[in-house]
Parts: sequence; structure tokens; C-alpha cells
Amino acid sequence: MGNEGSPSMTVQTMKQAIRQRIIAGREQLPATLRARFSAEISGRTVQLARYRTAHTVLGYMNFGAEFDTDHFVRQVLADGKQLLLPRVNRATKELDVYRVTDLQHDLAPGMWGIREPLPERCDRVDALKQVDFVLLPGVAFGRDGARLGYGGGFYDKLLARMTHHAALVAAAFSMQLVEDIPLEATDRSVHWLVTEHETIHCAAQQPRGMQQL
Repeated sequence: MGNEGSPSMTVQTMKQAIRQRIIAGREQLPATLRARFSAEISGRTVQLARYRTAHTVLGYMNFGAEFDTDHFVRQVLADGKQLLLPRVNRATKELDVYRVTDLQHDLAPGMWGIREPLPERCDRVDALKQVDFVLLPGVAFGRDGARLGYGGGFYDKLLARMTHHAALVAAAFSMQLVEDIPLEATDRSVHWLVTEHETIHCAAQQPRGMQQL
């Protein structure tokens, strides 16, 4: 009985060690290099067949030294697609989703300084079955589709509300690729992983112990 929590604690310790290492390495990338890589990643992402055929795209706004999503979300609007962005609901500790049509006027810094939709300017979307394409943030990723987030579980909860087969895509710098990311029952994997160097189709591989969407 006394050892029941040990495996979980070990997984959490391993995850935190990876987070610290990758975040530190990512922050050491020069801003000019991050900008160039981000542009290359965005270009690759919008070439995906599932993106081209998508009508509704759920994206996110980056913060810190993350892949810069600005070019991507602007392209979504330029392509005439419906753009959805998340906002942290502090009461439920989950993500609410809003339709955004004007990046300059519809967004404002929210939790952790991340740009979020303004509820008074944007329509909230509860029917997530309309989402065709999801761009997911994260700290580290595996070629098998394993995703390591920041530890809040916000996106795992959001994806649990999506029961249909939307394309799950992660965009990250190649230095964020990690082997043997420890997984838990609530972790969700991605179908495609896009870096500045390559586009990896992960869906053909069943991640360790995980169920694909």
C-alpha cells in the first residue's frame, strides 16, 4: 500500500527534469534564430493536407521562447478559415474556446501574460466537433507522438471534450524532440509533429500505452 504512489511520483520527477532541460535550452536559442525557425515551421504546417482541407482551426498564442504562432494564426485568417483560440477559465481551471476574427482587437494579455480572446468581443464556441485541425503547444515531443506539456493539464482536459477525429498537430523546434517521454493515462499524443527541419507523421505509430484519437 505504501508504494502505490511511487510510480506516479517517478513519472512526475522524470517529466519535470525534461521540462527544465528543454525550457532552458529553448530560452538559449537566439531570438533571431527562433524567429527564422518559427517562420519555417509555420510554412511547413500550412502545407499539411489536413490543414488545407480544414474549415475550423483551433490554435494558440505563444509566450516566452515558444515557437511563434503569429504567422500561423494570421495565415489561418488569410486562408478564410475559422480561427478558434483558448482562454483560461480561472473558475473551472479549464480552457474555454472563442472564435477570433481580428488579432489586433480581439486579444489581450491574460493568465501568464498569454494573449487570450476577449469574451466581450468574441463568440464562445462550445460545440468543438466542428474543429478540424488543432495546433497544440508543449515543452517536448517524441517521434511517436508523445507530448509533454507544462503540467497544468489544460489541453488534456480540452482534448477529452473532443470525441471526433480532429488532426492533432504540434509545432516545435527540433531541439524539443526527446526520446522516451514518460506517459500517463490522461496524456494525449499528436498525429503530426512539425519542426524547422521536417514534418513527422506520428499517427502511424501507436504511442506507448496510449490510445489515438
